[in-house]
Amino acid sequence: MSDRVPLKALAVVPLERGRRYLSLKSMKKCVDSSGSCVYFLGLIGSAIYFIGQAGTFWMGVVGFFKALVWPVFLVYYVLEFLAR
Repeated sequence: MSDRVPLKALAVVPLERGRRYLSLKSMKKCVDSSGSCVYFLGLIGSAIYFIGQAGTFWMGVVGFFKALVWPVFLVYYVLEFLAR
């Protein structure tokens, strides 16, 4: 399989002048960065929520760590729900 994609398939992505193909490696870089941005925004939002619900300083620290791993709990409970 070739690692090149025709330019017509990627009309939204700007390319350097004279290039007709975009490599899959550079496409992967674009896709990976958008997922990181979504995770970062989720991290900030969940940290604000969990720390805001904390009554003490140490519960705020626990809330920060919960904000780091909230996707794990989300996937676990979704899979548990789907298993029923």
